[in-house]
Amino acid sequence: MIVSEIIKIVDGQFFSGESRGDMEIAAACGADLMSDVMAFVKDRVLLLTGLVNPQVIRTAELLDIHCIIFVRGKVPSRDMIDMAEEAGIVLGGTKLPMFLSCGKLYEAGLRTGGTRAI
Repeated sequence: MIVSEIIKIVDGQFFSGESRGDMEIAAACGADLMSDVMAFVKDRVLLLTGLVNPQVIRTAELLDIHCIIFVRGKVPSRDMIDMAEEAGIVLGGTKLPMFLSCGKLYEAGLRTGGTRAI
């Protein structure tokens, strides 16, 4: 599934990286605890989170996550958007809660999940 498709499915919007909307996503992780995100290591992963602070961008960069969608109407700061653009991370957002966002993506076919040990 591609990022622009994902944004549409969750009735969302891009905050940055719209030009990379054709990036392929193979798995998704929904979490507000960055320690949980660090336990989820996969290729071509999307992070859904309601946590809006620079640590989210740093964690995504560390784990090679190239797309973050903020749930519950959260909006990243200009500094976060700048950090994401510098790191090549696409940022999007939706007003939907985490549960519905994950459910819509699952229903649309983004079903790869699970974790592996680091």
